Amino acid sequence: MPVNLTLDLQQLTGVIIAVVAVLAAILTALWLALIIWTFRDMRARSRDVFAQVLAALTVAVLNIPGFIVYLILRPRETLAEQYARALEEEALLQEIENRKVCPGCSHPTEDRWRLCPYCHTKLKKTCQNCGELLDLPWKVCPFCEHSQVEAARRPRRVKPQREEDAFSLLDDIFASEPSSLLGSSGDDEPPESL
Repeated sequence: MPVNLTLDLQQLTGVIIAVVAVLAAILTALWLALIIWTFRDMRARSRDVFAQVLAALTVAVLNIPGFIVYLILRPRETLAEQYARALEEEALLQEIENRKVCPGCSHPTEDRWRLCPYCHTKLKKTCQNCGELLDLPWKVCPFCEHSQVEAARRPRRVKPQREEDAFSLLDDIFASEPSSLLGSSGDDEPPESL
């Protein structure tokens, strides 16, 4: 029976060596995979080559504890996430900048308003040809191609009835005699109300 025991010990030693070799190969592959994953993950999170190499070396030297340290210290966002967030912020800022506000009172306005309802600032003008609303600095209507410079140069129509009424009232006041303004008797009595 002693011969069988030596055979069993030799077979058992061979099996143990095979198992240890397989476990060592698995652990080495895991170690290399952690190093490569760390380097790639850090490359996705930072453009700094020194930081990428340092993260990979930390995992290479310290193995699992180095990987845990890397997971704690790595940047929160990848470069792609940072870029997407920056695009979102830029889109939001552009939306805020494109929001129409009144130049007079800074209240929000709408595109179809001609006048600010809060401060009565003129926001748009009407095309003299087609009647579409135009921005104030536009010199040509984009809808009908009518020049707006000619319309601005034309003198405004003045309503003569109002001017004549005002002038006739002033003429009546200045044409009257001073004694009639003081009263009919000329005494020191107060004048009658006009």
